[in-house]
Amino acid sequence: MQLQYNKIDNLKIVVEKINGTIIKPGETFSFCKTVGRPTRRKGFKEGMELSFGKPRPGIGGGICQSSNLLHWLALHSPLTITERHHHSVDPFPDDGRVLPWASGAAVFYNYLDFQLTNNTKWTFQINLWLTDKLLEGEIRINEELDFAYHVKERNHQFLKKNGNFYRSNEIWRNKIAKFRSGALIETEMISKNFGQVMYVPEHYENDQK
Repeated sequence: MQLQYNKIDNLKIVVEKINGTIIKPGETFSFCKTVGRPTRRKGFKEGMELSFGKPRPGIGGGICQSSNLLHWLALHSPLTITERHHHSVDPFPDDGRVLPWASGAAVFYNYLDFQLTNNTKWTFQINLWLTDKLLEGEIRINEELDFAYHVKERNHQFLKKNGNFYRSNEIWRNKIAKFRSGALIETEMISKNFGQVMYVPEHYENDQK
């Protein structure tokens, strides 16, 4: 539990560094550049991080929760995701998970970054904050848009192959017209995901190949 408490302290530092960030036309937001290397000197503590699917303590552990949220927010905006890495394995069952699997973004300073580029004419602002129980956030824009995005998961399944369990899905995004009863403008597949899970799922398909 101490690692969980430390994670909250780590997220407080991340929130302080990112909250209020402005992304003007032509600019790129970099998570690693904005937050920097997590070190004890900067106040970061040991939190839980994943290494090859196994939990272990690490300085700055838990800050991926913020990059996960940023990726989800970005999917609902016109910003272009120019660098993003999904987690290599799924370590825990979906108890309490509210977002689709593989919709997050892994970060590891100087190796795995999360970047957003503003290829539009608008200016955006990233806001993050912590409540008593949750990390929350929003991406604001300087002009009201006449469209919005809906992000959904498709074709999700668990698979057992050669004694190991895997998971796959697709993340799709619909662009809709806000003032025309949600008329569909376009649809696109954001990512097609496949990865190993480190637990036994309740329901799965057997791959006999």
